[in-house]
Amino acid sequence: MSLFDHPKPNDIENWVCVLESGTEYEVDMAQNYLKNLKIPSNILSKRDTAYSLQIGEMSSIYLYVPVEFEKKARQALEELDDAEFEGFEDDEEGDSVE
Repeated sequence: MSLFDHPKPNDIENWVCVLESGTEYEVDMAQNYLKNLKIPSNILSKRDTAYSLQIGEMSSIYLYVPVEFEKKARQALEELDDAEFEGFEDDEEGDSVE
């Protein structure tokens, strides 16, 4: 694998990657959301601790769920993403400069 190839999630038997991010808080938030929905998950961090990078390819963090929970997890994460975006739009509409 070349240094400039995009890192790919590991193939882990009976588990599937449902989220990839360069920020730890995003993956932690998604894992907590899935936990509240009783969906088991595990985080695999490929962050290189020798460098203080928290974004980009050298800090990829992956969220895995068991294969049998993949559809439910993807749907839940999509709903979470939509809810966050809608909340942002609501905040923008409520702000006014007088």
